[in-house]
Amino acid sequence: MTQPTDEKDAGFAEFRRKVRAAEVLSAAMERLLAEIQFNGKLSVIVLNGRVFKSGYKEGYFRSRS
Repeated sequence: MTQPTDEKDAGFAEFRRKVRAAEVLSAAMERLLAEIQFNGKLSVIVLNGRVFKSGYKEGYFRSRS
């Protein structure tokens, strides 16, 4: 099942917002990653029980036909 480009762009924008806000440890994030077909590297650093830093590598995306 493919999505129109606008929906994919909106999904990726939401993904980036969640990473910046350190909202990466949730079921909603897992669903979003599947929706945008993310297959890259997501990093999370936890300090004193809280998400200290999060990030991702963009170079791991590939387009599916």
